[in-house]
Amino acid sequence: MNVVCLDLEGVLVPEIWIAFAEEAGIPELKRTTRDEPDYDKLMKWRLDVLAEHGLGLPDVQATIAKIDPMPGARAFLDELRSLTQVIIISDTFEQFAKPLMEKLGWPTLFCNGLVVAADGAITDFTMRCPESKLTTVRALHSCGIETIAAGDSHNDLGMILDSKAGFLFRTTDAIKAEYPELPALETYDELLAAIKAALWDVEHDGVSGHIAFDETGDAIRDTAYIKTIDTAANVWKFVTQQKAS
Repeated sequence: MNVVCLDLEGVLVPEIWIAFAEEAGIPELKRTTRDEPDYDKLMKWRLDVLAEHGLGLPDVQATIAKIDPMPGARAFLDELRSLTQVIIISDTFEQFAKPLMEKLGWPTLFCNGLVVAADGAITDFTMRCPESKLTTVRALHSCGIETIAAGDSHNDLGMILDSKAGFLFRTTDAIKAEYPELPALETYDELLAAIKAALWDVEHDGVSGHIAFDETGDAIRDTAYIKTIDTAANVWKFVTQQKAS
């Protein structure tokens, strides 16, 4: 079984903190995990900046309500979910994500939580687990599930590198240079084609012969069984077997 694991911000929706930085007029909040690989350090700094400006959860949520998925993201996700299981693994927070999940058709989301005071101030945050993205794909692997992963930032690299196939999507030149072995894609068509190729990179030998799959997921078989129907008995009758040379 395969599960595709996708990052959220920068892959399916714009970066929340960049949008909020522009809305609130605080340019330093544009710093993201593309710039700072230590997520704990980054979030603590963000909360300090919010406190300095007297801003809280309602202010951030007001910005998030105006954010739409990136053009083409919903169609990409809908088609991908028609092919396989998909989990969005994000370092965002439950209190941020709900309107974005609604606009994306309610995909499965694994994320974190905020600690919010009665006055709306964000006082802390809680992570699901250490190295949440890498830990999640390894937990899936322990259940016999193979993963395919895509993301754009430093905090996505663990799950990308640990999956059977992994892709950078609309990432920075610096990350591309640091990880030249990872395919770096720019469009949803490219990402969908790459995921499909990874999904169908499976071959099986069984009672019906050797089966592989092409890029669209159609089966390629080396054995054909020729039968005719007996309409009187309402059964199929075996005639012959043909095997590719």
